[in-house]
Amino acid sequence: MIQFHNVTLRYPTGYEAVKKVSLTLPKGSFHYLTGHSGAGKSSILRLIYRAARPSEGTVVVEGRNLEQLTRRQLPMLRRGIGVIFQDFKLLYDRTVFENVALAMEVAGHDPERIPGQVKRTLQNVGLGERMYYNPIALSGGEQQRVAIARATVNCPPLVIADEPTGNLDKEMGRLIIALLDALHQQGTTVLLATHDLDLAMETGHPRIEMREGSIVGIWRDKTASGSGP
Repeated sequence: MIQFHNVTLRYPTGYEAVKKVSLTLPKGSFHYLTGHSGAGKSSILRLIYRAARPSEGTVVVEGRNLEQLTRRQLPMLRRGIGVIFQDFKLLYDRTVFENVALAMEVAGHDPERIPGQVKRTLQNVGLGERMYYNPIALSGGEQQRVAIARATVNCPPLVIADEPTGNLDKEMGRLIIALLDALHQQGTTVLLATHDLDLAMETGHPRIEMREGSIVGIWRDKTASGSGP
């Protein structure tokens, strides 16, 4: 599903956010990406949906070398990736329903299919009774669930999440992880970046640890199962 081959991401200042990373994430897997702030987690995610491009090496997603994608092909790549952000990135001049429906509209779905799919997705995240609220009226945890619904309404094969529990308390964080785990159980590949090591270690999913732009280990259930390059 995702392959990094000796990838480096270097900014114009010379700072290397990602350093010679090689990594393979199989289809249908669930991995955490952990490390302190500035370790390179967000940069890894940005490379996957080509918000950033490697300075060296190659990134392959679903068999496609991202450097070989044309500008026309890029939207097709992104339609197959659900992205969840820590700060939600919701539109506060639209209802919850409209925020989620917009993802389907942009993807070009049949307008007649959109209302039913949006309602089902919002019900799956426990927001069926709040679909016509403005997001500003919701709690932080509810807004994050709207963001999850928006990222998954198109049933993408891959979901990546950048600190989706960072603004939430532990209990709500566990609920968000449970929702993502349920998606994984349906066959979705999930990569979740977090600095919350305790939360990542609770589920037993493999944990990829980053430090200063490099992978320093891959762990499961507090036991080393491999090491990074």
